[in-house]
Amino acid sequence: MKGILLVNLGSPDSPAVKDVRKYLTQFLNDPLVIDINPIARFFLVNGIIVPFRAPKSAKLYEYIWTKEGFPLIIHSIKQKEFLQKALGDNFAVELGMRYQSPSIEAAFKKLVDKKVESITAIPLYPQWASSSTESSIVEIKKAAKKFKFTNLNIIEKFYDDENYLNALADVAKKQTPAIAEADFYVFSYHGLPERQITKIYPDHCQINSGCCSVISEKNKFCYRAACYHTTKELVKRLNIPEGKYISSFQSRLDDKWLKPYSDKVVEEKAREGIKRLVVFSPAFVADCLETIYEIGVEYDHIFKNNGGKELQMVESLNENDKWIEALKNLILKF
Repeated sequence: MKGILLVNLGSPDSPAVKDVRKYLTQFLNDPLVIDINPIARFFLVNGIIVPFRAPKSAKLYEYIWTKEGFPLIIHSIKQKEFLQKALGDNFAVELGMRYQSPSIEAAFKKLVDKKVESITAIPLYPQWASSSTESSIVEIKKAAKKFKFTNLNIIEKFYDDENYLNALADVAKKQTPAIAEADFYVFSYHGLPERQITKIYPDHCQINSGCCSVISEKNKFCYRAACYHTTKELVKRLNIPEGKYISSFQSRLDDKWLKPYSDKVVEEKAREGIKRLVVFSPAFVADCLETIYEIGVEYDHIFKNNGGKELQMVESLNENDKWIEALKNLILKF
């Protein structure tokens, strides 16, 4: 039997402030998330960010929390279940979260206890980034070392996988006519500090169209280049004309993050007279706070308050049939 470990970011155990505080403390103290001097990070996170952010974030989590729980967890569990069914009895599929529950270590232990002959781990972040993919890989390897498990494969990226791209297009096409009737399209990716991009390829990265427009061996792990590649492939599949779309980045913490900023793009397009806007979020494979609330609520308000008429958020892959098939095919390559 072969083991499959799906990994996503995670969530608080509940929308209560104490649980959100616990989650943010673990998340933001990760040295690959806030990659600054350890002492500075400790005081910044634990003395400023978490105390002020936890109560505000708790209200947002409460807004999108459902009877079943947090959407990211719900969709991730369903992805695991559908993938298990698609792969059959010769595979054992488990789910681990980088932060909080169920942990990567606990999921890894379940696979080891089932005496699997190998484990293929998939951090569910299509575009590689140190603060998401690498951080998860570090935890996966820690678990492998703890349980002395050596037959481990890790799928580090899949933004260029044809089946993943086709699944994204399939989700969008199912939301017509809203998609077809849009005046403009925004492809919004989770933001990162610019320093996290340049440090991957210090001798090559310039954060401009010259080095990000085409994927090559020199930049295949560049998050920005991967995002632009994803947009280009989706535009082609959805027949979106040139000049009617843009790639942008959301959830920034300061002005040194990747640009353009999604919220500013949404505001600018409304002021330019765009009435129907469609927003994609291809960096997320499951709907979460950043899609449901940030795009679906905050950006909707920004757009309408500046003259826009309708903002359509394209849902994430979630349990899309083609997405489950894409995951299956990724696994079978190993």
